[in-house]
Amino acid sequence: MFGVVPKTIWQKTNPADENNLCTWAMRCLLIEDGDKLILIDTGIGNKMEPKLAGFYHLHGEDSLANSIQKLGFTLADITDVFHTHLHLDHCGGSVNYNQDRTKSELAFPKATYWTNPDHYHWATEPNAREKASFLKENIEPLSSSSQLKFTQVAGASPFSSFDIRYVNGHTDKMMLPVMPYKRHTLVFMADLIPSVGHLPIPYVMGYDTRPLLTLEEKTSFLQEAADHNYILFFQHDSQHECCTLKHTDRGVRLAEVFRLSDI
Repeated sequence: MFGVVPKTIWQKTNPADENNLCTWAMRCLLIEDGDKLILIDTGIGNKMEPKLAGFYHLHGEDSLANSIQKLGFTLADITDVFHTHLHLDHCGGSVNYNQDRTKSELAFPKATYWTNPDHYHWATEPNAREKASFLKENIEPLSSSSQLKFTQVAGASPFSSFDIRYVNGHTDKMMLPVMPYKRHTLVFMADLIPSVGHLPIPYVMGYDTRPLLTLEEKTSFLQEAADHNYILFFQHDSQHECCTLKHTDRGVRLAEVFRLSDI
């Protein structure tokens, strides 16, 4: 998760267990906008075979379906599912198996599912390094349905509630929703900056396909975020939902951490 950064450094903020594993979140975001109910990413889902699931040691009591229901909605109420990208931990919850695991079905039966054509091509004809992150059981049911649509990289967002920032260091054409929220600008960080621990410029995940490009994208974004007091919404930080940034003599640094509900 921290690439070439030595463990003696990163474990100060993200201590590892006896298996050298850290605890991470797969936090999604639900946007209610008029008659639209838009879900940003869907986590890893529950389709993983035991051997693959054993690599990740999934734990915790939260689930996507239960979290949506706690807000008073059903899965059928979701009108749109927006995938920042199609890695297994971001889109796995979009597709379920039936009870005997013989057939796939879309988890949100009435939703339109969104990606972009460049990333879709990248995911369906993957490079050898990234292939293990693009699982057919997550993508093929979307491809074969009539509910998959594409944003246009050179065009406007299909939603009035947020714009899209495209970044390419982690994977090709990852999409970051950028939205106004209570007089602030909120940015869903996906895997550009997965956690507070990844705010330092050199802290780049080993998963990134173009790490030097990630460095450039992070540098530019952090300057902009500090200039305009953006709120960063973290997808993978198990301790912190959001933060703001500040300029210091040592560069851009963490200002405050808080929950989205505290705003």
